[in-house]
Order: sequence, then structure tokens, then C-alpha cells
Amino acid sequence: MMAQYQTIKAAHPDALLFYRMGDFYELFFDDAVKAAAALDIALTKRGKHLGQDIPMCGVPVHSHEAYLSRLIRQGFKVAIGEQIEDPAEAKKRGGKAVVKRDVVRLITPGTITEDALLDARSHNYLAAFALSKATLGWRGWIFPPAAFRSNRSRSPVSRPRWRGCRRANCCYPTVCWRSRM
Repeated sequence: MMAQYQTIKAAHPDALLFYRMGDFYELFFDDAVKAAAALDIALTKRGKHLGQDIPMCGVPVHSHEAYLSRLIRQGFKVAIGEQIEDPAEAKKRGGKAVVKRDVVRLITPGTITEDALLDARSHNYLAAFALSKATLGWRGWIFPPAAFRSNRSRSPVSRPRWRGCRRANCCYPTVCWRSRM
């Protein structure tokens, strides 16, 4: 089970991994230490790895959104690792077979759209930008209310201006790409 966790975690090293185990999302190693401190929950241990205790903490599945919201507001990126196989199917492979899991969602401050995770007291922004030769295009959404904005400009000085937009509300691409507009 820990080998599966480490494989999934290796694919998402910059995110806290919520690893589904029954009725809980468990976090291990450094993720557990960070999450326990950020959420003010108990840090325990589970087994050993390379002769040292494995730090662990967890949150119940039925109330995970409250914990996710707190982590997102603190700037963490969270990967949700769900069981993608029925446990009965895993048992058919053998009594000790591990249920298959994989990341089904990455949540960052700039990608949340669920009402339960958004701050209802303020506007939340989502924007996308594209550059093609001398043309900059952008699309933006403000919710609530579900307002849509869009613009295209050939001038490098004309940029969208979002009043009150905080960096935590925006998602910035790390790679610039070219596309037709």
C-alpha cells in the first residue's frame, strides 16, 4: 500500500496527497506533517519506512470539504487520490491485493469552482490567456454572479485589469504557448 502511495505521490510532488482509505483521506510523510500543522489535527504514525516512523494524519471523507477549504485558503495544492477499483475486484487478485487508486482531481486556489470551497463573501475570478504573434486574448469569469468577460488586443500595453483580484484567485500558466485566435 505504501509503495502505491509513493508512486502516486511521485507524480504530484508539489501537492498534498489526500489518499482515500475507506472512510478517510489519509496523508503520509511530509504531507502529513504539513497538513496536521495547517489544520491543527493530530499527527500520528503508521508503520516504518527505512527504519523510521511514517508520519500520518487523516480527515473523514464525509467532511473533507471543510479541511480542503482551509488548506486551499492557506495556499496549498491538493491532489485527491481515490479508489478507482471495487475492493471486491482487488480481492479476486489475492487476499492482500491493494485496491487500485489514482489522482482524480488537483485542487489549487486558482482552480476551485465548488460553492462549498469558495469564499461566498467576495467575488472569485478565473482567467485564461493566449498569445498569438502580436495578439493577446483573454477570457475571464467572475462568480458569483456568473459574469463572463472577454477581450482581444494587438497592443502589448492593453492588459485586462481586475480590481481586487488577489494572486491566490488566479491560475498562471508556467509555459507560454501559441494558438490561433
